[in-house]
Amino acid sequence: MVNKIPARIRWAVDFMDVQPNDHVLEVGCGNGAAADLICRRLEGRGKMFAIDRSEAGVDRTKARCAEHLEAGKLTVRQIDLATLRVPVKRLTKVFAFDVNLFWVRDAHEEIALLHERLMPGGSVNLFFDTSRPEQVPEILEKASAQLRDGGFRVYIVDSKNPPVIGIIGRR
Repeated sequence: MVNKIPARIRWAVDFMDVQPNDHVLEVGCGNGAAADLICRRLEGRGKMFAIDRSEAGVDRTKARCAEHLEAGKLTVRQIDLATLRVPVKRLTKVFAFDVNLFWVRDAHEEIALLHERLMPGGSVNLFFDTSRPEQVPEILEKASAQLRDGGFRVYIVDSKNPPVIGIIGRR
């Protein structure tokens, strides 16, 4: 059975423009669709670190991305972003899709950690499905404010088909 990558994930990863030597952190790896797509774009020294609070999400990502794990491109851990300790300042991109953390509660500590660990010019790429348009204004307002308060320059991108909005924070 082929693991199809949803159009919304493909659009978000395409927008993020992963480069062969990027160091990417995915927050909330879920079923591993984005991790699989991102790892296929990494070559040379490029690496990906995917985290999820859910054991099931970690297990699904490991199963789907076994070839990337074996090749040393991908590390997957069951951990909360607040307790993550990235050893060195070398992340170039952070990716999250439909991770409520960034708009439903105070994520000051998590965003400070991302700001500290991102290389200058790096980006936090928060994407959300907009099939529930009544939530979009609140998502935009709260996630953007948290990124700005954390020292990021914020940009908004969107797609009508697939229905996705992106809140991009540049360091």
